[in-house]
Amino acid sequence: MSETGQKSDIIHDETAGIDRLLEIMRRLRDPKSGCPWDLEQDFTTIAPYTIEEAYEVADAIERRQWQELKGELGDLLFQSVFHAQMAEEAGYFNFQDVVTTMSNKMVTRHPHVFGDESREKSADQQVQDWETIKAAERAAKAETGALDGVAVGLPALLRAYKLQKRAARVGFDWPSAQNVLAKIAEESAELVDARESFTQDEVEEEFGDLLFVMANLARHLGVEPEAALRRTNAKFTRRFKSVEGKLAARGKRPEDSDLAEMDALWTEVKLEEKAARKG
Repeated sequence: MSETGQKSDIIHDETAGIDRLLEIMRRLRDPKSGCPWDLEQDFTTIAPYTIEEAYEVADAIERRQWQELKGELGDLLFQSVFHAQMAEEAGYFNFQDVVTTMSNKMVTRHPHVFGDESREKSADQQVQDWETIKAAERAAKAETGALDGVAVGLPALLRAYKLQKRAARVGFDWPSAQNVLAKIAEESAELVDARESFTQDEVEEEFGDLLFVMANLARHLGVEPEAALRRTNAKFTRRFKSVEGKLAARGKRPEDSDLAEMDALWTEVKLEEKAARKG
């Protein structure tokens, strides 16, 4: 059978696994017969979709929608395949290089599983060992600063959290959450002053300072701030939809109501949720 025939067969073979997906991606990017949209893309234009797909994976997990998660993980995998295909076209690396690099990294970072180190370690000790190995990897890449390697493209709140974790490892940290709370009070006061007398740019700077300290408080409390905010966003969405439902039962929409009525319904929804949890 010709190479063309083999490629055609694998595209329609549902049992062909990752090889099928890789061939589909190659065909989409074929200069002569590929998809015009896919051919126009580059790393920069695809990166936002990659970020979006990662968030959709997190969203499906948050909502415990396991069948949706299957599809979202597939979408995220396709993003990796897309980037790898473009890298192969440019002569940088291919998908197998990605797989090999990841496999080697996992083996290196888990000597207690794949090497001769003992598995009789606490979770804290394993985390310390993991960080030691990652520090060595960063040093090998000439990333010698304590904050080197914290990706600039991370969501700002998550990056703030990671920057502060790195700084804390070298001793640049408040002793306790109480110290952070005091700093929050200070930054809040500065924000009030900024609102009354500063330029908009200065107000933005002070607000950023406050958010940064809030991320530090999350770390001291053992809370991952992105996860906490996602949870609150979901709670707000759920409760506001319930308020909309109660208004609809009265023949109204939010724009037909006022703050007093909606606030009363909000309180009602909160009480109902509290009662349901107790029940």
